[in-house]
Amino acid sequence: MQRKIFFLPVLLCIFASAQAQSYLSVDYIMRDPKWMGIFPSAPYWSEDSKQIFFRYNLENDPADSLYKIDLAKPNQISKVHWSEEKILRKDLATFNRDESLRIYKEKTSIQLEDRRKGTKTTLFEWFDPISNLQFMANENLISFNSGSNCYIFDRSSKNIRKVTSIVNGSKPSSPAGNAGAKVSFLESENLALLQVVRDRKNAQNQSQKYRESVREKTSDFVFYTEGKNLSNLQLSPDGSFATFSVFTPASNKNTKVPDYTAASGYTEDLNTRPKVGTQPNKVIIGIYDLKKDTVYYVTTSNLPGIKDLPDYVKDYPEKTWEEKERDLTLSGPYFSPDGKRAIVQVRSFDNKDRWITELNLTSGELKTLDRQRDEAWVAGPGIGGSFGGGTLGWLPDSRHIYFQSESTGYSHLYLLDVLTGEKKALTSGKYEVFDPKISKDKKSWYLTTSEVDPGERHFYRMPLMGGKMEKITSMTGNNEVVLSPDEKQLAILYSYSNIPTELYVQENRAGAAPKQLTSGQSAEFKAYSWRDPQLVRFPAQDGAQVPARLYLPDPAKKNGAAVIFVHGAGYLQNVHKWWSTYFREYMFHNLLADLGYTVLDIDYRASAGYGRDWRTGIYRHMGGKDLSDQVDGAKYLVSAHGVDTGKIGIYGGSYGGFITLMALFNHGDVFKSGAALRSVTDWAHYNHGYTANILNTPEEDPIAYRRSSPIYFAEGLQGNLLIAHGMLDVNVHFQDVVRLAQRLIELGKDHWEMAVYPVEDHGFVEPSSWADEYKRILKLFNTTLLEESK
Repeated sequence: MQRKIFFLPVLLCIFASAQAQSYLSVDYIMRDPKWMGIFPSAPYWSEDSKQIFFRYNLENDPADSLYKIDLAKPNQISKVHWSEEKILRKDLATFNRDESLRIYKEKTSIQLEDRRKGTKTTLFEWFDPISNLQFMANENLISFNSGSNCYIFDRSSKNIRKVTSIVNGSKPSSPAGNAGAKVSFLESENLALLQVVRDRKNAQNQSQKYRESVREKTSDFVFYTEGKNLSNLQLSPDGSFATFSVFTPASNKNTKVPDYTAASGYTEDLNTRPKVGTQPNKVIIGIYDLKKDTVYYVTTSNLPGIKDLPDYVKDYPEKTWEEKERDLTLSGPYFSPDGKRAIVQVRSFDNKDRWITELNLTSGELKTLDRQRDEAWVAGPGIGGSFGGGTLGWLPDSRHIYFQSESTGYSHLYLLDVLTGEKKALTSGKYEVFDPKISKDKKSWYLTTSEVDPGERHFYRMPLMGGKMEKITSMTGNNEVVLSPDEKQLAILYSYSNIPTELYVQENRAGAAPKQLTSGQSAEFKAYSWRDPQLVRFPAQDGAQVPARLYLPDPAKKNGAAVIFVHGAGYLQNVHKWWSTYFREYMFHNLLADLGYTVLDIDYRASAGYGRDWRTGIYRHMGGKDLSDQVDGAKYLVSAHGVDTGKIGIYGGSYGGFITLMALFNHGDVFKSGAALRSVTDWAHYNHGYTANILNTPEEDPIAYRRSSPIYFAEGLQGNLLIAHGMLDVNVHFQDVVRLAQRLIELGKDHWEMAVYPVEDHGFVEPSSWADEYKRILKLFNTTLLEESK
């Protein structure tokens, strides 16, 4: 039996030599990434649009620091001193509608900047913590939260009003019985005996009556939270309502991950996530009517389809399904600029429905404006997740809302008139939209799309109410744009397939030439000619055209073997024309190609970038089309690129590790060897937010879990398997591979081994761990795909 467990820092012997050599080696490419150079991230502009700030590391600091480039001196990159960085920070900064005014907190004072006049004024001092600082619809008024309540500052009168009366806790009980009688007796006795005290009491009563006769009566209404957890307190822009969320956490059992290498010398447990099938956290929205002095809650019972059962129930005819309102998550409200209207986004906890609704602020009732139903799960670019988010807001006219939807199969931008219900698609086609934003003059949209190609991202401008999109960027690859405050220039983080990210600047007009500002590749990194992988498509057995990256060896070095790489995350795109987040794997694929391997990197079913049907192609069967795409990729390599049957390996991490296990357990005739890294082996042990979207829950849909979990197919192992896992993995727990190892032992399986990494989480950190892992992977392929089996 070839069953082994390797622990760090046990070293591997040198792997078997291949038929060809490479300038690269595993130790060389798996060093600290700093060897590659320094690359910019997180750019933003100075307020005058003359400087670009970004994260960088020219001085070999332990981590990236803040740097800047003055566009008047574009060849000079200077580090920002901490004192200057502190000045740049403006806590709670927010603007009025035309951004001519800005308010922010500076120590204990609230400051007002007039950006046109260049003046700064202290509005008021406030010594308690504050949040949610905002201009109201009447910009003479400023609202903020402090403690548990909302306040309004009037810039004209300089007065501050507390407009809500919320008390954390329970309503106090009234004095009872003898205590109340005793107080009443003592007071009446005192007033009867003492003339001066009696006269003062009468005067006090008369004074109070007078004050009440000459001023507006103040309310004695108080809302007690009664133990509820209130959050997201906000005041409507017109000051008529306050809204808040009530969050009730569910009691779910968390799992423990033991740390055997803790500094204390004792085994310490890391408290991590629960498993799939958890009970939902409850979120409801409360409305505080400031005019009526009352609080009530948003009602959801009238949402269309709230009791709808999912289609998969037909697979369980023996089970009786209760008709009931589904658990929901509410986010918002999002108020119109004039404060007269509000919308709320509602998602079902099973994630098969998303409702965008208008909230009747006087009653708490919801009117459905748009319902997106997906029998798989609602997701996609700009659509958000279980707790809201995504693209959603109001146009300046306080009549139209905007949002993204996959109703046509691709995520596009829509407008909806809340008065007429008319919905209008602003974009359409077989591409996706990312990060739409309204211009400062409120006349245009700025947005990024994949219209040119699924593997490219470009920046566009489009009229606010729809029309022709104007493409502004031109460089082939990924153009991640940050618009300058004056909207005259673009800061672009740009990369290509074999060129890491650099910072560019460009005028905000089509046809303008971008100018490169950084050049961070090290001499070592530039010394190697990194491949520009071919983007290809091959036919799947169901007729789909599957996108992939192809790395071809020099024909003189070709060894007839191939390796298929399976990216992680499931919903992620790796077949594109920009620098991959899988840069280590990219370099490893160059090494493999140097050694004569053909390498294929597939955007299988479930990958991002190709619309709803591709995204949901794995619904209720992980290891279905996502796995058959790998098999069809292997067939493509044999038929189109002369790869030898029987010389095909497969590897990947996380979701890629899961697919590798399913490949070796179900298609041993196709894949001779595989390396499964940090892999899920039983989906019933993974988290709820990800897994329940795809497989529902194991209690309600056990069929989906049974056919999707590798541990149930372990008896099918025929080839050579390497399992590698970090013992501190709080995402895919080490327990996953421990259970699988015991299953393989009980099945008496040969030709598998396990490497464990005691100090690593899901994403490895230590270069020594990366090097050890990839030496094992390379040894596996060299010794099983290139040598004759013994």
